[in-house]
Amino acid sequence: MSKQIAIDGPAGAGKSTIAKKVAKELGFIYVDTGAMYRAMALYMIKKGIKASEADKISATCGSADITIKHENGEQVVYLNGENVNGMIRTEEVGNMASASSVNGDVRKKLVELQQKLASETDVVMDGRDIGTVVLPDADVKVYLTASSKVRAERRFKELTAKGEQCDIEKIEQDIIERDYRDMHREISPLKQADDATLVDSSDMTIEEVADTIVGLYKDCGK
Repeated sequence: MSKQIAIDGPAGAGKSTIAKKVAKELGFIYVDTGAMYRAMALYMIKKGIKASEADKISATCGSADITIKHENGEQVVYLNGENVNGMIRTEEVGNMASASSVNGDVRKKLVELQQKLASETDVVMDGRDIGTVVLPDADVKVYLTASSKVRAERRFKELTAKGEQCDIEKIEQDIIERDYRDMHREISPLKQADDATLVDSSDMTIEEVADTIVGLYKDCGK
């Protein structure tokens, strides 16, 4: 039986950073669900489908096979057998992913692919609905959060380190608005699973959060 760790939480809580660290420590595969949605978006672009063509997106998504493997220490995203790592980080793909990810048929297909991946190998998966929808029987479920102020500060530091000018108050307002949208969307809204452990990282280091989750896994006796 494969082992599964599900990490959910709002934007800016540090889910990806923590999930990668936990996966590395335990020798699990980190499943970047966002990259899978980007691969689906790339598939639509390759098929000549526009973001506004919801019916075509629904009709086409079923023929996409997307999986994630780790090769030579690197995460590799495969779309119908092709390594698409170098193609999924463009602005065009990001815009299509934003539009196609809210499509119910796309989400259903990707949940199936994510569940298949998790059934075949030990995984750490992060997102908005992993513990509630994708992996409802995960060995460990964590709801990772932090105050909107702390998440804004983290984003501000990240952007200014890249030389970008930004307003921390606007960043926090954007985060609050995104939280609301994620929690109130019709399909798979962001919420803490009933059996998930709440971890507030506001006053914790990355190492402390990762150690907490690894500890939860070891304590569950799996």
